[in-house]
Amino acid sequence: MSTHLPSLAAPAQGNPTLEKKLDRKWIASLFERGAPTTYLKSRKELDYIGMPVGGIGCGTLYLGGDGRLWLWDVFNKNQTGVIYKNVKWHEKIQFNYDFLRPFDGANYVEPVKDIRPLDQGFAIRIEHDGKTIMKRLQADDWDEVSFEATYPMATVRYVDKTVPLSITLRAYSPFIPLNADDSGLPVTILSFTVENKTASHATITLAGWLENKASIYSANNEEYYRVNEAVRDAAFSGVMASSNSYNWADETFTSAGDFGNFFLASFNANTKVNTDASPDLTAPLFDSENATAAKIEQRKALATVSNTTTVPPGGRVELNYAVAWYFPNLSFDLLKKEGGRYYANTFKSSRQVASYVHANFERLSSETKSWCDAWYEQSTLPYWFLERTFLNISTLATTTVHRFQSGRFYAWEGVGSCPGTCNHVWQYAQAVARIFPSLERDTRERVDLGVAFHDDGHIGFRGEYDTQPAIDGQAGRILGIYREHQMSADNSFLKRQWPKTKHALQYLLAQDTNGDGMTDTQLENTLDAKWPGEIAWIVGLTLAAVKAGQRMAEEMNDEPFAATCKRYVTLGAANMEKHLFNGEYFIHRPDAQKGRTVIGSYNTCHIDQVYGQSWAHQVGLGRVLDKTKTIFALKALWKYNFTTDVGPYLKEHHGGRPYALPGEGGMIMNTNPRNEEVPYGVKDAWQVTYFHECMTGFEHQVASHMMAEGMTEESLILTRAIHDRYHAAKRNPFNEVECSDHYARAMASYGTFITACGFTYHGPTGSIGFHPKLTPHNFKAAFTAAEGWGTYAQEKKGKQQVHQLELKYGRLMLRSIQLERADKAKDLTVTLDNNFVKATIEQEGTSAKISLAQAVVLEKGQRLSVVL
Repeated sequence: MSTHLPSLAAPAQGNPTLEKKLDRKWIASLFERGAPTTYLKSRKELDYIGMPVGGIGCGTLYLGGDGRLWLWDVFNKNQTGVIYKNVKWHEKIQFNYDFLRPFDGANYVEPVKDIRPLDQGFAIRIEHDGKTIMKRLQADDWDEVSFEATYPMATVRYVDKTVPLSITLRAYSPFIPLNADDSGLPVTILSFTVENKTASHATITLAGWLENKASIYSANNEEYYRVNEAVRDAAFSGVMASSNSYNWADETFTSAGDFGNFFLASFNANTKVNTDASPDLTAPLFDSENATAAKIEQRKALATVSNTTTVPPGGRVELNYAVAWYFPNLSFDLLKKEGGRYYANTFKSSRQVASYVHANFERLSSETKSWCDAWYEQSTLPYWFLERTFLNISTLATTTVHRFQSGRFYAWEGVGSCPGTCNHVWQYAQAVARIFPSLERDTRERVDLGVAFHDDGHIGFRGEYDTQPAIDGQAGRILGIYREHQMSADNSFLKRQWPKTKHALQYLLAQDTNGDGMTDTQLENTLDAKWPGEIAWIVGLTLAAVKAGQRMAEEMNDEPFAATCKRYVTLGAANMEKHLFNGEYFIHRPDAQKGRTVIGSYNTCHIDQVYGQSWAHQVGLGRVLDKTKTIFALKALWKYNFTTDVGPYLKEHHGGRPYALPGEGGMIMNTNPRNEEVPYGVKDAWQVTYFHECMTGFEHQVASHMMAEGMTEESLILTRAIHDRYHAAKRNPFNEVECSDHYARAMASYGTFITACGFTYHGPTGSIGFHPKLTPHNFKAAFTAAEGWGTYAQEKKGKQQVHQLELKYGRLMLRSIQLERADKAKDLTVTLDNNFVKATIEQEGTSAKISLAQAVVLEKGQRLSVVL
């Protein structure tokens, strides 16, 4: 399917956030299954595409729209932004800058493209019916190139009227949910399929090349040289590209961030290897061999691998290659004790990485393909929706994220921007905990309740980099602890963490100074200010965290503390609904003494006003806030904050960073429905500029909440507005920008998938549940659990409902299943691979709780069926 630029609505008149003028046919199209988003050369949609194709914490390597690799940020430079540049801007923004930095959206306004510090590519020679055709596999050489944007595995197709064969590239790095180590390999796999649909044989030669740029910044004069070393084996051949110094005692050189090596590998038999080659489209590229080590000084150091094979009529061949890298010298001043890159624990060179991938190729590739099949192909959800809610997890394969030899997960907020795995940003990111829960469990234990934990119970919001508390970050991390417990196989994680978790909760409770159940202490928040008073979004987020605390206390048999938490939530929710709800939406009540002399959201319509209830839906806490008032608040956000074109709004409201441009739709952070002259208390605080921006992480959070509350249409429209802002004709679809590139908060998008499925899970109790919001009569989607993943499907035929869980990976222990059911079922049948399982059913509102007589364990390939 070809995706065109968005047509959200006709230009709005009057108040741009009030008049949507949405096309009903366009809205209906959002619900359609459709096909994978495919970008085309012919529509000039390939230039900005940069899909991360490395492993977790392995740097940033982009797959371009035509299948070539680019950017190559694997050298531990840690610059801000995928590249650092300033872009001239027409108005003053934060701190009165009249230009944009990567912090401010420079790479949103002027998207990055064609950054190629080293030369890499593939070419093909075709001999067919007496003719020889030679082409590079890049856009310039083909009539059409298409890019299918299904992260983590993209498909690139090459089409030309002169080429009688079908040529397809599938590019990826191994990506296996729940397996963080095998999803953290510094490697990109490039699998080419060539099909011959003609009536005669074709002989093809596929050649790949890679320039040796090891020590790209350090080896810059005649003191250094580069070495390409050949490796030859039956089905594993290639070239290791490294650097060296004539000064044997040059420790500065070997300890530099860019010291390391690359490996260009062929996983095919009869590979020709050339350690000193040229990428010109001539016979030497395809046929030359030089298997000796080449020592290359002060000139381009290119290596090639090539394979020749015959494709019979109606036949097909697959040729597999990989590019691996090894640059282990990662270092931060405050984190030296953590060691270098995590992959250095297992591998000592890129050759070892490539060798491991080759030895395990069938498993790594099949499990990656199995996930892609479960996520995209088997689902009934719209392709575009599956793409946008999932692709932000590619942030893990960028330099936003690092993983040290100690095993510690560490991250910026965005690429090179704002250190310390900032808890008030990362707590929005729902994706990692569901796909790689071990990383989040370790971060809660090692960082939040480890190096960032203080004697009074507060969690330093940037670990070693800023030890003060952030009120929203504290609440979010407590909710995260509960989520990580749910995504565990047993309760050992919570048992270890409970004493400190309880202390963190007690600190949170103490921030309510007047005992009304509403946090009112002036502490740091994610909008980089300390707001006084009682702030709906912080009060509600605290209530959700304390309710999670109640659940954890109950599981830990701490009944007195559970009762304390329950009383606090009951009191706080009642007061929040009474005092902070203005009849239309929730507000910020000023501090009694300070009034509105300090920055705050006050009577404005703030994007996060019911964020606590949104979080509650992510972890199955049920209601924290009254449903009617919550929906009123979400409808107010839709009415006042969402616009199909931000242009008219930005004409009147200046200073915000341009994360959405005129002609693009989005949800404004704060609007002023009461038309107050000084709505934010002050005029001159630089943080006021945040209120006029569209930041995708916040938008995704609202979309996930709307989906949970039954505002399905609004949720899809908001998500699609983001998806269309990141259309490849405009900018990189895989890089949602906030304060720098690949911003962590954007991983809130996965939360919308969770609520679309109505997914709940509690690993230690063996409980799982589904309540789909889209096509519940015929629904199928992927799910992940503590030890396994697979697909869930439900189908309604009259009064009969059929529900099926099929495991694709690992194992799944179950004791109970919560399913959607409007009325009480008369009959129940549960089978595991056609073997009957004893079970009982209990109706709870619109849900049916299926309790199994004894726990069952699904293994890979098994299917549990429930017929109501």
